[in-house]
Amino acid sequence: MSQYQHTGLAAGRWAEMSLAEQMLNIGSEVSRANRWKSKGNLEQCHRAADRALELLSLTIDAQRGKHDLGEFCRLYEIMADYYYGTNNYQTDPAKLQHSFDIFYHAKQPIQQ
Repeated sequence: MSQYQHTGLAAGRWAEMSLAEQMLNIGSEVSRANRWKSKGNLEQCHRAADRALELLSLTIDAQRGKHDLGEFCRLYEIMADYYYGTNNYQTDPAKLQHSFDIFYHAKQPIQQ
């Protein structure tokens, strides 16, 4: 991807978001990609997957020095393989989505 689709986010807004917000936004694109893939519309699936991978790349850049990036990089590899490759990792789309959905609870206030 030579040109960012999310130009405003790439310009710095993305790095200002919390990790949970970043992951939830990526998860929204993953949800769209999964939905289009299940309907057999690979063009729309790939558009959403492109956006998800772009956002994950921005997350990797934003989290550099804050977290171990190995898991983020592995996730990028798994997503690229699932959407564009031969699914060598035998990725289950529901489990992939869950990887992002778990961050929803990190955004919610604790109820007493």
